[in-house]
Amino acid sequence: MKLAERIPGLLRERTFRSYWTGQTVSLVGSEISLIAIPLAAVLVLGADAAEMGWLKAAELLPTLLLNLPLGAWADRQARRRRAMIAADLARAALLVTLPVAYLLDVLTLGQLYATAFAIGALTVLFDVCNNTLFVALVPPERYVQANSLVSGSRSMSWLAGPGAGGLLVQILTAPFALLADAFTYLVSAHFLARIEPVEPVPEPVGKGHFTAGLRWVVKEPSMRALFAWSGTIQFFNYMFHTLFVLYVTVELGLGAGVLGAILSAGAVGGLIGAACSGRIVRRFGIGPSILCGSVGFTLPLVLVPLADGPLPLIVATLFVAEFLSCVGVMVIDIASASLQMVLIPQAIRSRVMGAFRTLNHGFRPLGALLGGFLGSAIGLRPTLWIGTAGAVLAVLWLLPSPVPGTRELPEPAAQDSVPV
Repeated sequence: MKLAERIPGLLRERTFRSYWTGQTVSLVGSEISLIAIPLAAVLVLGADAAEMGWLKAAELLPTLLLNLPLGAWADRQARRRRAMIAADLARAALLVTLPVAYLLDVLTLGQLYATAFAIGALTVLFDVCNNTLFVALVPPERYVQANSLVSGSRSMSWLAGPGAGGLLVQILTAPFALLADAFTYLVSAHFLARIEPVEPVPEPVGKGHFTAGLRWVVKEPSMRALFAWSGTIQFFNYMFHTLFVLYVTVELGLGAGVLGAILSAGAVGGLIGAACSGRIVRRFGIGPSILCGSVGFTLPLVLVPLADGPLPLIVATLFVAEFLSCVGVMVIDIASASLQMVLIPQAIRSRVMGAFRTLNHGFRPLGALLGGFLGSAIGLRPTLWIGTAGAVLAVLWLLPSPVPGTRELPEPAAQDSVPV
């Protein structure tokens, strides 16, 4: 077989290839920020558990406040791609302000909070537009393949981003490591500017326009179950992730470079999960794959609060937890994203995604705040136990729903009517 024939068909198409390339580079940069901003708070500004909770909440609060209004706004726009480009450029500019402030010795936790909130708001705008752009680029029969490619990029970002972030933090200090993420946003904007997809006709404003997406999510049985399940995972998982960097660096005594290497090594599991997810979905069906992915994602993280003993044992335990969890989350991402794309009517797609993210991702800042509070009140390790156990039990929301019995993706044409 020739090398060109081994390349997935979608990547041989210039438009999707440009979209995918921009997404891939931007995801790597985001992973650098994911480790560099918390490390800037801990190592440069001496943040404690409560302040780490506030930082994570500032980053995530826009998902609770802005998904609904920005989703409604996006459904009225004919040029969503331009809004995505503007969001990329603005995020790059905001990140540059942090190393400049550090260089001038005026960097504060307040600036980190404000920057995290602003970048979170621009990310919401980018994401509600991105879902509609994706379906404009990809036919329904190729959703699983396209989601596998994008999720594979996410796994590669997990592989390269934390390691690169940890290394850049050690070499340049945390604030200057953020310049790498700013550059990736510029690359993403460049590749988005190279494509001209035929975007859906804007939805006219009518009665109930703002709340149509929310009402549809609540009334559609599968989406309602997915919301409850995913929201529960987000809440408890962000209790966990808010304290993870602090726990690993302070309580377990690992350096930034070792932390980055653990996360990067564990992300190999994500690459494996992305590569195998298509076959898993074909073999077991879309619904059972979501169930298996949920358990595979959450259960291995129980090993993190168990980590103890000699340094090699701690590192090995964290590696296994990250590796197995990344396999599971890739199966979840690909299977659940593909199911949602065919369930959601095109006319209200941005509003549905805005509503879903409001109800779903809105639990993230609540989990982050509770994690910071409990981390200060009862300690880091007990709080991690609560976060991991709660995430494992989230799968119970799916069991009585139509999701486990869904073997094949339904036809998008059957979803044209919008229930009110």
